[in-house]
Amino acid sequence: MTEKTAPRRMRSDAQRNLGSLLEAAKTVFAGSGVDAPAKEIADLAGVGVGTLYRHYPQRSDLVKAVFQREVDACADAAPVLAAEHEPAVALAKWLDRFTEFIATKRGLATALHSGDPAFDALPDYFMQRLGPALGGLLEAAAAAGEIRADISPKDLLYAVSTLCMPLTDEGPAYSQRMVGLLVDGLRYGADTSR
Repeated sequence: MTEKTAPRRMRSDAQRNLGSLLEAAKTVFAGSGVDAPAKEIADLAGVGVGTLYRHYPQRSDLVKAVFQREVDACADAAPVLAAEHEPAVALAKWLDRFTEFIATKRGLATALHSGDPAFDALPDYFMQRLGPALGGLLEAAAAAGEIRADISPKDLLYAVSTLCMPLTDEGPAYSQRMVGLLVDGLRYGADTSR
């Protein structure tokens, strides 16, 4: 009879290394793309290349981990913002956060759309995590009469993603301004009688 053992807890220094690796990879991917040398990522994280490969043996493992970490952080921000702000303000702040996420995702876009089967589950992960997070913010703002009620989370996620597509001679500030205009448009047709 074999005994089931609980999974070993990761040491605190290993957890720090993992967090540093993901943060460094996000930064490097945003600036240099996902094909940047592993040494560049490891050096920025302050770890050896062996540590990077121990945690992420394939480049696709690292890309997926960075993407999922960023999606999770964005989704987890929604209830925090909802607790701290009025509904429309929480929605606007979350959309700013999402716009920043899209800007960092630019470095991942080529890999995510490469046809590599390692990334097949990521679009569903994106919608499963961000759809409900945004949905709660939209419902609260519509219930308060601060925005129109006929916008779906999926529509808004795609609209913001489209507004954040890179343009020649324009940076992230341009995307932020365009998303700000979209947020202003959500107020048009709001049921202010509530």
